[in-house]
Amino acid sequence: MSVKLLYGEETYLLESRLKKIKKEFGELILGINYIQIDASNVKELISDIETPAFGYAKKFIIAKDTGLFNKEKKTAKGQELALINLSKKIADYISENIGLINDAVELVFVEESAENNTLYKTISKLGEVKEFAVLKLPEAMQNIQKICMAYKVQIDNMTAKYFIECVGTNMQDLINEIRKLIEYVGTNGTITKKEIDLLTIKQMDSVIFDLTDNLGKKDIKKAMEVLNNLIYEREPIQKILITLYNHFKKLYIVKIAEEYKKDLATSMKLKPNQMFLINKYKNQARYFSKDEIEKIMDEFVNLDANYKVGLIDINIGLESILCRYCS
Repeated sequence: MSVKLLYGEETYLLESRLKKIKKEFGELILGINYIQIDASNVKELISDIETPAFGYAKKFIIAKDTGLFNKEKKTAKGQELALINLSKKIADYISENIGLINDAVELVFVEESAENNTLYKTISKLGEVKEFAVLKLPEAMQNIQKICMAYKVQIDNMTAKYFIECVGTNMQDLINEIRKLIEYVGTNGTITKKEIDLLTIKQMDSVIFDLTDNLGKKDIKKAMEVLNNLIYEREPIQKILITLYNHFKKLYIVKIAEEYKKDLATSMKLKPNQMFLINKYKNQARYFSKDEIEKIMDEFVNLDANYKVGLIDINIGLESILCRYCS
C-alpha cells in the first residue's frame, strides 16, 4: 500500500517503522525523489505528487505534522476552515488518483494525533492507518525482557514492572535506561531493584511516589533525602510543589471514589497505559485520612501564594510542611 498514516504518542516505535519504510524504498535524494512536507508547505502536496521523480521510478513523500487530521468542526473559520477544506480536497484527490499514486509515489503521513476525519477514512480504505499508542504495562514489560534476553541478561517480571514504574512506558526512555543496566550487570548478569535504584533516571512522578510513601510512614529522614535529591538534580522547586499538590489531589480523588464506590480509573482520568497505577494510588492513600490530605493540599496552596508575594522562602516552606506532617 503506497498511502500510509502513522500516528501516536509512542514516537520510538513510530520512527522505527518509518525508518524501515525508507530503507525498503531505497535511495532517497532530497528534492528529487524525496519530498518533505509540513504545515508550512502542505498546500503543495498535490503538486508534489503530480511532479515526476526525474530519473527514478517512484517518489517518496513524507507529510509530517501537517494538521490535516484535525477534527472537522462545523463552526470552523479562517485558517482552521481552510485546512479542513484542504484536507477534504486531498482526500478526494487520493480517492480519484489512487492508481497513479500506487504506481509513482510512496506517500506517508506522520502525525502525533489523528481524528477520524474524511482524509483518515480515505487512507484507511485505500491504504494503511497505524496508531502507535503508548505501551501498556504488559507490552512494555515484554519488550524490556526481550531486549534483556538478546543480551543474555536476566530480569524477572516483578523487577521489569518496577523498572517501568520508575522510568515510564515511553520506549525511547526505557531503551536508554535498560542499556545502562545491561552494560552494568554484563552478560549472564541479573538486573535487580538495587541496580535500578542506583543507575536509572526516574520520572518525577515515580520520585514523588517515593517521597509520599516516606511521608505516609512518617519517615521524615528519607522523605527529606528524596526532596533534597530532586533539588540536587536541579528540578525546579516550583515544579516539585505543583507535582506534590497534583499527587495528593489524586490521593484525595481515591478517597472520594472509594467513599462513593466510583470507578477509580475513570475518577482519576487514567489513560489505558496507566492502569497499573491504580493499586499504587490505592495503597498509598491508606496512609492518610481524607482530612489529612485536605490539610496538606491547603498548605501547599498557601505556600504557593505566600511564596509568590515574597512572604516565605519556598524551600523552607516545603520542608516545614513535610516536617509538620511527620512530627
